[in-house]
Amino acid sequence: MISLFDTHTHLDSSQFDSDRTEVIERARAAGVDLMINIGFNRETIPTTIELAEKYDFIYAAVGWHPVDSIYMEPGDLEWIEQLCSHPKVVAIGEIGLDYHWDTSPKDVQQRVFREQIRLARKLGKPIVIHNRDAHEDIVRILREEKASEVGGVMHCYSGSWETAKLCLDMNFYISFGGPVTFKNARVPKEVLAQVPLDRILIETDSPYLAPHPFRGKRNESSYVSLVADMAAEITGKSKEEIAFITSANGKKCFGIV
Repeated sequence: MISLFDTHTHLDSSQFDSDRTEVIERARAAGVDLMINIGFNRETIPTTIELAEKYDFIYAAVGWHPVDSIYMEPGDLEWIEQLCSHPKVVAIGEIGLDYHWDTSPKDVQQRVFREQIRLARKLGKPIVIHNRDAHEDIVRILREEKASEVGGVMHCYSGSWETAKLCLDMNFYISFGGPVTFKNARVPKEVLAQVPLDRILIETDSPYLAPHPFRGKRNESSYVSLVADMAAEITGKSKEEIAFITSANGKKCFGIV
């Protein structure tokens, strides 16, 4: 039986309020044995913890998303630190920079990003990186804050191979989601072909970024199987091999035994 690991999902999203149980059941039926649910602001961090406590195969990452960084208050970093002692919290994220959505000033985003990298180093937790239109600043801050000490995941990677190499050198895994299956996704396919097999992760980012042939529709964790199909095609491996490799990588990255 194939065993898949969706390393980035948002099952607590309101888009799943009407059928969350069925969505999780479909994922299990598709062979998804592990999931990381991401809590990224004041609303989603508690619901992420609830999901992780309810299902033994769901783990949690908690952090402050760059889009929401303007709303982070002084006590929130301490709150995240406290939650990191929870046995199901395996990473700090998603954190990073987003220069596409103009909701938080760049200086605020960078300050909040740095604070959370420092917290991750203090706690020895990997970090999950959100990067949109901010490749140079992401790499620079990761270097300056010595993020290589904890490593983590470049979530739903969309950058160049040159940037990917810099991230690999800093102890990061490169994670691919639905966009790598898009017919016009030349660069993500080229990057996936070059990333060492022991540093590849797969994810859905559901309910966002559904893979082909569901592009533009609600994504769900079962569709990580389609990402595995594409990864197998690009690498010349069988789907079973890709499932095994990416699951082992995910467990190593997040310290899941």
